[in-house]
Amino acid sequence: MSSLLKEWLSAGPLITDGGWGTQLQVRGLPLGSHPDLWNLDEPEKVESVASAYVDAGSDIILSNTFGSSRILLARHGAGEKAYEISRAGAAISKKAALACSDRTVRVFASMGPSGVILMMGEVSKEELFDAFVEQATGLKDGGADAVVVETMSDPNEAELAVKAAKQLGFPVVASFTFDSGKNKDRTMMGTTVEDVLARMADAGADAVGSNCGQGIDGFIPICRRMRAATDLPIWMKGNAGLPEMVDGKTIYRQTPEVFAEKAMILREEGANFIGGCCGTTPDYIRAIRKIFEK
Repeated sequence: MSSLLKEWLSAGPLITDGGWGTQLQVRGLPLGSHPDLWNLDEPEKVESVASAYVDAGSDIILSNTFGSSRILLARHGAGEKAYEISRAGAAISKKAALACSDRTVRVFASMGPSGVILMMGEVSKEELFDAFVEQATGLKDGGADAVVVETMSDPNEAELAVKAAKQLGFPVVASFTFDSGKNKDRTMMGTTVEDVLARMADAGADAVGSNCGQGIDGFIPICRRMRAATDLPIWMKGNAGLPEMVDGKTIYRQTPEVFAEKAMILREEGANFIGGCCGTTPDYIRAIRKIFEK
């Protein structure tokens, strides 16, 4: 484990943030547009999301850089701006973090999947690794404290992202989405929880975990299995229940209070970083902070 993570976790589990995409949409991001472009076009609105999570009680916030690799940005005509967009996204979150006066808030910059499949030969390992290094360099120059390689399903891609971020000297979290199989305990590529842990430990990840893919209830058995199989810190960011379509809109019915109760169970099961993913808002983080401080 990174000595920095050990230091940061010395006082106990840390509260991360919640969903970003829906929060940006509330602020006017059009459906179908790439959120990361707002780091340059609408930085104040991006900062307002980061600040809302800081104000709600997050100890750790992410950055609006989930899709900021040049491979993914190229689909939106912005591949050449990968470094600039990554740096800006990290700097925006860092500004919000530093504005907090009552506690230390750190930025775990987001690195998501590239959108291509290695086994299909759409891109070489060298090209993908270089793209992740470029993104991580931007995140480093933007002031990020650590990197979370998140929403991963292919351990081969995740391994490249982890190694790229480690090359820049970051503490790195490797977080996978388990949404497949009878018990929803495999990634889309069929990889099990235990296989993910072994691969990411070998790649040099300093923490492991899961985000997205299912409601927070499904994260409890995943967390239990992770804690039984590893001594590394565990990162958990579940969704606010299962999404429903109502009048053409996606809604999540699980309340912040119920979500926070499940978050407390994750804490008891050994999770070290706890927050939310799809459907969660600053209200959910506020509820977690309240129940953790009882």
